[in-house]
Amino acid sequence: MIVVAGEALIDLVPQTGGEPPAPLLPARGGGPYNTAVALGRLGDDVSFCSRISTDAFGESLIGRLREEGVDTTLVQRGPEPTTLAVAAIGAGGSAAYTFYVEGTADRLFTVPPELPAATRALSLGTCSLVLEPGASAYEELMRREAARGVFVALDPNIRPGLIPDADAYRARFRSWLPHVSMLKLSEEDADWLGDDVGAWLAAGPAAVVLTRGGDGLTVLTRGGDRFSVPGERVHVVDTIGAGDTVNAALLHALSERELLSPGALGSLSPGRWREVLGFAARAAALTCTKAGAEPPYARELRGGGDRPATGDS
Repeated sequence: MIVVAGEALIDLVPQTGGEPPAPLLPARGGGPYNTAVALGRLGDDVSFCSRISTDAFGESLIGRLREEGVDTTLVQRGPEPTTLAVAAIGAGGSAAYTFYVEGTADRLFTVPPELPAATRALSLGTCSLVLEPGASAYEELMRREAARGVFVALDPNIRPGLIPDADAYRARFRSWLPHVSMLKLSEEDADWLGDDVGAWLAAGPAAVVLTRGGDGLTVLTRGGDRFSVPGERVHVVDTIGAGDTVNAALLHALSERELLSPGALGSLSPGRWREVLGFAARAAALTCTKAGAEPPYARELRGGGDRPATGDS
């Protein structure tokens, strides 16, 4: 089982493109939530670990998880409102967000006593590791599960507007690395964090996967290897959820190859890495062809092999 821990929220997406006050369409989202849905669509045994509101938005969020085959046993519920993220769609389909997070349910997450015995991997990231008091609870979960040998995947998915003290966050990020098996982040995230990838690898992760938009994906390993796949041109509607789909597709591809253990990534050959990266990039590209966070189902990826792909306008 893969456990995805973090926020579930509602994206308010302009229906006509551009920025509000265009009519806004509510869409279920949040980086970890999108990752869990994408894993469900790929056919993985996946459980979502979060706190979700009992309001109408929360009921809709829970309903979609169940529709996509995602286990909700680890979901906590509360009467607090659902977090809202207002999206502005820029050139090339890129999205920027304004968040409404005060007093929302996902901030009050508490550490579950234990994860299912079948848990092989834990995926975390985005707002859930920023907003207190929940951020400390997710961090505790990360450290606990890493200590018992669970594969930990981290996607910081930086949202600068939510981070009051950038230097403090960067220091906290570095403190997570000894507990991380695989770090995935965009080139923009890497630039904002400011450190050398080599320093991150030395601190803990066996591999760092960089997303490069329309240029594809690159992995750098602790052993000093660097492998890349180019991108496949697609018509981009928007990029919402593309990075989250990469998370899910990487975990799915590694799971299929029995590589979801902390020490396993060091055994991947160049060909295997390119297969894994190509599958993730193609899944992300298909997400970019649809409005909102709509990751592909396994059947949509069949027949495409491991062709590298990603979104581009």
